[in-house]
Amino acid sequence: MEIHRFIFSPIDENTYLLVDKSGDCAIIDCGCYSDSEEEELASFIAVNKLNPVLLLNTHCHLDHVFGNKFILEKYNLRAYCHEKEEMNRKSCLQHAALFGLSMEMPPEPVRFIEDNELVKFGSTELKAFHVPGHAPGGMAFYSEKDGCVFTGDALFAGSIGRTDLPGGDFEILINSIRNKLFSLPESTIVYAGHGDETTIGKEIRTNPWFNMT
Repeated sequence: MEIHRFIFSPIDENTYLLVDKSGDCAIIDCGCYSDSEEEELASFIAVNKLNPVLLLNTHCHLDHVFGNKFILEKYNLRAYCHEKEEMNRKSCLQHAALFGLSMEMPPEPVRFIEDNELVKFGSTELKAFHVPGHAPGGMAFYSEKDGCVFTGDALFAGSIGRTDLPGGDFEILINSIRNKLFSLPESTIVYAGHGDETTIGKEIRTNPWFNMT
């Protein structure tokens, strides 16, 4: 699996394009906000002759769903996400206004996904983990074969997601990370919703939220 990262929107959100050897590809958290960002993603897909077949949302805060309507219009794909993210999806317009931004209502998801569900595209398989705390329906997508996990805004390099937004809960997030993400092999590469990549092992040893004295 090839992994390509795009940094989109005024909130600098990481959008990931996962490419299977067949040419089928999945998009995780499409954050395209402007026409130029939509063109950047579409051009990359077209130039590389890729076939988008799957749109996944780790959660539905506005910066992670800015591009969902574009993906529906361009590729006829609706998102897969956890059912508990409907609250965040439906409140996106209000949250955008708080940031001084504007957006249209993100389309309804095609289907809800559950903890430990397997999601496939081409010959690539991702395992979904429910990691609430930053958002009630937060999901992480793990590829055992490729040794990587897409954590959304649950776990960052050297930090964790904020928990002061509606549906957030600090203790739940800490437990989600400890019980779900930190149980993965330490060599697992972490691709987060913002910032640079890291590894599970590095975060276990150095993340200040888990190494407080």
